[in-house]
Amino acid sequence: MDYLMGIDLGSTSLKAVIYDLHGNTVASGSRPTERYNPYPDHPEWTVWQPEQIWGDTTAAIKEAVSQLDDPRQIKGVAVTGMGMDGVPVDEAGRWLYPFISWHDPRTEPQLRWWQEHIGAEKGFSIGGNTLWRFNTALRLLWMAEHEPEILARTDKWLLIEDFLNFMLCGRKATDYTMASCTLLFDQRKLDWSEEVLALAGIKRRLLCDAYPSGTVLGEVTPRAAEATGLPLGTPVILGGHDYLCGALPVGAFQPGTVLDLTGTWEIVLTAIPEPVLTPRVQRLGVTVEAHVARNMYAVWGGAVAAEMLEWYRKEYGFAAKQRAGEEGGVDWNYLMAEAAASPPGARGVMFLPHMSAAGCPVVDARSLGAFVGLSNFVTQGDMLRAIVEGLDYQVLDIITALEGGLGIKPDKLVVVGGAARNKFWMQNKADVAGRAIEVPEIEEATPLGAAILAGIGVGLYRDEQDAFEQVYKPGQTYEPNSELVPRYGEWFKIYRQLYPSLKPISHQLYEQFLL
Repeated sequence: MDYLMGIDLGSTSLKAVIYDLHGNTVASGSRPTERYNPYPDHPEWTVWQPEQIWGDTTAAIKEAVSQLDDPRQIKGVAVTGMGMDGVPVDEAGRWLYPFISWHDPRTEPQLRWWQEHIGAEKGFSIGGNTLWRFNTALRLLWMAEHEPEILARTDKWLLIEDFLNFMLCGRKATDYTMASCTLLFDQRKLDWSEEVLALAGIKRRLLCDAYPSGTVLGEVTPRAAEATGLPLGTPVILGGHDYLCGALPVGAFQPGTVLDLTGTWEIVLTAIPEPVLTPRVQRLGVTVEAHVARNMYAVWGGAVAAEMLEWYRKEYGFAAKQRAGEEGGVDWNYLMAEAAASPPGARGVMFLPHMSAAGCPVVDARSLGAFVGLSNFVTQGDMLRAIVEGLDYQVLDIITALEGGLGIKPDKLVVVGGAARNKFWMQNKADVAGRAIEVPEIEEATPLGAAILAGIGVGLYRDEQDAFEQVYKPGQTYEPNSELVPRYGEWFKIYRQLYPSLKPISHQLYEQFLL
C-alpha cells in the first residue's frame, strides 16, 4: 500500500503524520515546539532554536516511521507549518542566528519605518499583505541594523518550512505561499518584487527561488535518512503555509467554500480566481495571496485565537488540572464544562481577543486584550465563556468583512483544527455566526493537506479535486439556535465598540510597558 507523510511545524507542536491515499491516519509522531527567551536584557524577545526544530521534528518523524512494517511504502513527504519565521544560513547550510518567533516584538521600529516609507497601501497593491510586526521583511531589516555581520555571511534566509526541506533534501527553495508572507512577493508575477526589494534595501540574493506547491524538490539525503528513519531517496515535495494546506482536504480551493481553521491562530479563508489588490480590500485587514492549489488565490482574515485559551488554562486552570488528576480525564474538558455552564452572554462579561495584537478586520499591533463588564458575581466559568464568545465574535467580524468588502457569499462554512473537537465551542460559533457549521471527520487537516501536495507531486493524485474526492469525510453539522442568534446579533454590536473605545488606553499601556 502507498502512503504519504505530512510534516506540520506548528507553534505548539511538531507533528509527522502518515496517511493512506484516502486520508486515513496510519501512524504519527509529535514533539512540543519550545519557545526560548535567551536574552536577559530583552526578556520579551522570543526565538525558536534551529537545533530544537530539527532535532524534535526528526524524533517525531522517526516515531511515525517506526510504526510501519515497511517505511518504503512512504512515497512522498511534504512540509507545512507557520509562516514568516526564518533563519539565516551560510553557503554550507549552517544556521547563524535563531528563528525570531512571531511572538517577538523587537521589529516594532521596522514596522513603523515600513509604514512611513513604503506604506500599507503600496505594499498591498503588490504583495497582498497585511502589515504585522512579524512579517519576514521586517526581520531582515532588523538584522541589517543590529546584526549586519551575520547578514553579510548569510547565503539564504530560509523560512521555517524551507529550513526543514533543506535539512531533508539539501535544496534551498521556497513555495509561492511561503514567499507570499514576506512582504516581498509580487502576487501578479508570482516572483520576488524588484520594486519592493529596492524600496526596502533588501538584497535578492538572500531569498530562495519560489515554485508552486506540489513541486518535487529532491530526495531524502543519507544524513536525513539516518536522522529520521525515512528511506534514502524518498521524494521531498514543496508543501505550503499551514492554513492553505488545511484548505485542500475540505474543498476550500473551490469558490464558495469558506474555511475556518482554528488553532493557535484562527484563519477564515476562501478561494478566488485572481488577486484583488485594491485599496478598498486592503482596508479590510485581509491578506490576498497565492493558494497552494494551482492557479488559484486565497483571501483570508486572521487573528490569534486558541493561544488565549491556553493562557487561561496555564494561569487559572490549576483546580481543573488537580481535578483531572484525581478524577481522571483531561483538565481542558473540566474547564470547558465550566464555560458551558455559564449562561449565553457570560453574565455581561465581554472579552476583546487582542492579547497578541489585533488581526482582522482591524490591524493594530498595539491593541491589547481586555475583559469588560466584570462584576462581583462573575465566575471563572463566565470569564472563560467570555473568551470563547470573544473569539467567535472575532470570526463573525472577519466573515462580515469578506462579505461586505469582496461580495463573497459563503455556500458552506467548514471548521477544522483542534477546536473543532469541542462541541460547546462549535455550537457557540454557529450561534454567534448565525449560520450552519460543518465539521468534517478530519482529525488533522493541515498535515493532511501537505500529504495531498506530496501525492500530487509524485502523481498519486491527478490534482486537488481528485485528492479531495478521495479524502473528504463529511462530519457533524451544527445548526444555529434560532433563539440565541438575534441575542448574539445585539451583543455583537456591543463587541464591535470595544476596540475603538479601548484603543487609546491600549496604545498608552503598550508604549509604557511593551516598547
